[in-house]
Amino acid sequence: MNSPSGATCPCGTNLPYAACCGRWHGGTPAPDAQALMRSRYSAFVLGLTDYLLATWHPGTRPATIAPNEPGLQWLGLQVKRHTPIDADHAEVEFVARSKLGGRAHRLHELSRFVREDGRWYYVDGDLR
Repeated sequence: MNSPSGATCPCGTNLPYAACCGRWHGGTPAPDAQALMRSRYSAFVLGLTDYLLATWHPGTRPATIAPNEPGLQWLGLQVKRHTPIDADHAEVEFVARSKLGGRAHRLHELSRFVREDGRWYYVDGDLR
């Protein structure tokens, strides 16, 4: 499932998808950990599991990612902070909201990212 190029990006920047996460989904490397994290949220919204696997660090990547459950609605993303640790390591704290079966869900995570060979990867995270 792809977002139309003129649609607003799911990640919450209010930019058109093509000018925001669409370019990262298209193969251009995200410039920093926050952009990668936003693009991963958008990939969850759009069901882009191949992108999610490709941007997950090989040392912690699962073999597969289950598709979204039928009826799951992603409601929004709030980036609380982006903390560069050094040139190749960063943390991003975020809250992602969703709804399934009439119940609201909130995922609050502090995620760790690493840059290798010019590309950022999601490593892991701690739930808050």
